[in-house]
Amino acid sequence: MKTKAIIEVAGSPKEHIEEVMTKVVEKIKSEQQILKYKIFEAQQKEKLFFTFTEMEIDFSNFEKLIGFCLDYFPSSIEIIDEEVDIKRKELENVTNDLLAKLHEYDMILKNLKAELYLLKNKSIS
Repeated sequence: MKTKAIIEVAGSPKEHIEEVMTKVVEKIKSEQQILKYKIFEAQQKEKLFFTFTEMEIDFSNFEKLIGFCLDYFPSSIEIIDEEVDIKRKELENVTNDLLAKLHEYDMILKNLKAELYLLKNKSIS
């Protein structure tokens, strides 16, 4: 399944985010079949620097694509192939993985809200 993905990094200083982006691309190259990629030079907007990479990746199946999305949070995914064959079991697995990740984030968010509530109440008294 051929796709185009865009991954962005923001931060400071410029050299640091460019180094981080290079490491992210190298990690993805060790895990996926990258057909081509380009890392764009970091640009400054206000106090932060922003860079991104555009890459073409050939995933062996839909599960690998969704796993990549959950691991790297690309800002954009474009599926290049005209037709995509997804088996029922594969779709079930992907849906359950997505739900597990959403539940994990929901629990983290609830814990942070509870901690914030406790901190606010502690500072008031």
